[in-house]
Amino acid sequence: MSDLLAGQPVLLLFVLMAVGTALGALRYRGLALGPAAVLFAALALSAWDERLALPEVLGTFGLAVFAYAIGVTAGPSFFASLRTGVRPVLLVVAALVLAAGLTYGLGRLLGLDTGSVAGLYAGATTNTPALAAAVVRLDGAPEPTVAYSLSYVGGVLVMLAAATLALRAGRQHPTRDDVEVPQSVRNVTVEVLHDVLEPVRTLGRTAHGRVLFSRVLDPRTGLRIPGGDTVLRPGETVLLVGPGEALEELTARLGRRAEHGLEQDRTELDYRRIVLSRRSLAGRTVAGLGLWDRFGARATRVRRADQDLLATGGLVLQAGDRIRVAAPREVMPRVAAYLGDSEHGVADINPLGLATGAALGLLLGLVPVPVPGVGVLELGAAAGPLVVGLVLGHVGRTGRLVWTLPHQAAETLTQVGLLLFLAYAGGRAGAAFVEAVRTPLGLQLVLAGLAVTLLHAVVLVLLGRHWLAAAGPRLAGMVAGSQTQPAVLASANEATQHDPRVSLGYALVYPVAMVVKILLVQVLTMV
Repeated sequence: MSDLLAGQPVLLLFVLMAVGTALGALRYRGLALGPAAVLFAALALSAWDERLALPEVLGTFGLAVFAYAIGVTAGPSFFASLRTGVRPVLLVVAALVLAAGLTYGLGRLLGLDTGSVAGLYAGATTNTPALAAAVVRLDGAPEPTVAYSLSYVGGVLVMLAAATLALRAGRQHPTRDDVEVPQSVRNVTVEVLHDVLEPVRTLGRTAHGRVLFSRVLDPRTGLRIPGGDTVLRPGETVLLVGPGEALEELTARLGRRAEHGLEQDRTELDYRRIVLSRRSLAGRTVAGLGLWDRFGARATRVRRADQDLLATGGLVLQAGDRIRVAAPREVMPRVAAYLGDSEHGVADINPLGLATGAALGLLLGLVPVPVPGVGVLELGAAAGPLVVGLVLGHVGRTGRLVWTLPHQAAETLTQVGLLLFLAYAGGRAGAAFVEAVRTPLGLQLVLAGLAVTLLHAVVLVLLGRHWLAAAGPRLAGMVAGSQTQPAVLASANEATQHDPRVSLGYALVYPVAMVVKILLVQVLTMV
């Protein structure tokens, strides 16, 4: 069997991915290794026979695809967090820098080599792209992977405990954030009883967010979709779409809630979700679609992944978004044809944008960057594609060239790229891992990893409670995002019955944490 696998690297790759994925799916009290199990499977096979290692080009390819897909997906939220969530971002950056400082100090105290120090930091913060950056920078040395493997599990367990502590402290000491629960988008039908002289374009701007006007029923003229200049009159009935508090405010201004919803009448006006698969429209705003001018239609919601977004005019659309459109029945087929409405398009990986962006990222990774007092830093095959992906994901499109990826395609590329790299990295470190476990070095790395993760957790929880005054759910999400650890996120979501503040806290800091870890681990390889 060893001879067969050693001579067939593609077969070896799929065996590793199959075995590792099966092991990663096993759960104990809700905890699973996930994709990281592929790394441990590769470590085990290469420890059994050192010939069972994958070619470096496979690992580099997987790493570049993974990092670029992560960047493109996180680009919009990354730059938004820099504008709107400065204090949480600063807290996470400070915690990660302190953790890196402790890692360096422990490395000097224990006499660890540079690769082990970098891998220790990547494992204690459970960040695979950071491990990849260290491995690439050190020309495939096994030490980072060994240290990562020994400190990874402790990194998950400590942060699970930190997220649980954040939730319990939040219940005992509620803060102002507890009342700021984001509400999902919904709709309500309102009977207009009062004279409101404002057109719907300005009427929809409330103190609690935007409200869209989907359709209006006039007893004399019938059902229609209102334009921006429409002024509502007493006796009319209107269908509103928006967040709950905004709907309540506007309902009180207009009149009262109607007994029957206008959406039930589909004889003249219809509504449906249409997949945005036409590539030339990806990266445009909702207003840029021109649905009203072209068809007299109105977009009210956008379904992206598992979230409903209000279709405000400035919302930038991504390929694969499902747009809920209200339109006259006779024009709905034309609207669908215009937007694409193809499930095949949702799975399109956008080869031109992907290849061009990844190539630019790899080129950026080769550019030497002088760092005063440290030396010359190269972003490499991890940080280069990640940084370019962040920028291009934020830009969306350049002329006719679309940079964004459909959500489903991006998720697939991310998973495949990550599995490729983990299978490669583990195959390079099996013998070194066994040797480390048999010596005091293994115990030292485990304990050092626990200390680094514990410092990271203490800084986040204490300052998050007392400096940010963040509620338990949001702080638990920040803990998961700073650790870039899906297992911690899943645990916090389960404990709170999927409180939306958990995901908001995670999304706010995750992209920044990802970039900072990759940069810091490369600094650790140079000092």
